[in-house]
Amino acid sequence: MKAEGIALVTGASRGIGRAVSLELARRGFEVVATMRRPEAGEGLPAEAKREGGRLHVEALDVNDPESIRIPDGIRVLVNNAGVEGPYLPVEHAPMSVWREMFETNFFGLLEVTRRALPKLRQSGGGVVCNLTTASLLVPMPFFAAYRASKAAVSALGESLRTELAPFGIRLVEVLPGAIDTDMFAGSKRPPEALGFEPYRPQAERVQATREPMRDVFTPSPVAAAAIVDSILDDQGPLRHACDPMGAGLLTGWRQSSDEEAMQGMLNLFAPPSDDA
Repeated sequence: MKAEGIALVTGASRGIGRAVSLELARRGFEVVATMRRPEAGEGLPAEAKREGGRLHVEALDVNDPESIRIPDGIRVLVNNAGVEGPYLPVEHAPMSVWREMFETNFFGLLEVTRRALPKLRQSGGGVVCNLTTASLLVPMPFFAAYRASKAAVSALGESLRTELAPFGIRLVEVLPGAIDTDMFAGSKRPPEALGFEPYRPQAERVQATREPMRDVFTPSPVAAAAIVDSILDDQGPLRHACDPMGAGLLTGWRQSSDEEAMQGMLNLFAPPSDDA
């Protein structure tokens, strides 16, 4: 598609959302960068203008339907807003944690998308880009609530891809891996599962496995350029990576069966063998 018309980005106050907003403006879109607190994006319009782009900030909370306003002329919707939670065993994760993640990561995204689709049709087509997570490709223990909320988005996207094709609306799913964001920095903490004795040994192995990845990340602007490339690629697949870690996981997932991927994870976090 041509880089023209309006692009709306949710969760644009920081991290990937902020970087994608600037990259879309740099490429030629008129960008509506949305966030819960517009003051958090105070410097965004000027930053975009310095590079010849057009961008303005609006308030939008995906959990507040009254705040959701979709502009006429929209060509691109980037569903980036999301939250993460504690890394807990399923039996110990309160239902409030599950509900919070699904409310924002899935139902909020769904509400924004539903409202955008008529406007995208009126514009003659466009792109809906959903950001999920490369952790969907790795059945990590203690990430169930977060992964489940993102897996729901992935399943939604598969159905939408078919539903929207007759209208010239393309669905793109981007699965970020290790991106230099506040969320990634927060994910480096020890898993809360360490506090539950039956799960402590496995939680220690999860922590040890993730330790080498602490300083391996892709800068947000680099990831944003890859995300916008996928938005503009009319011949691209449904799922895209935007960093080396995500690309490696996506390639491995495409080349393996589900059971092969699962067995590898079971082996990785299995208790040490008595013969070792």
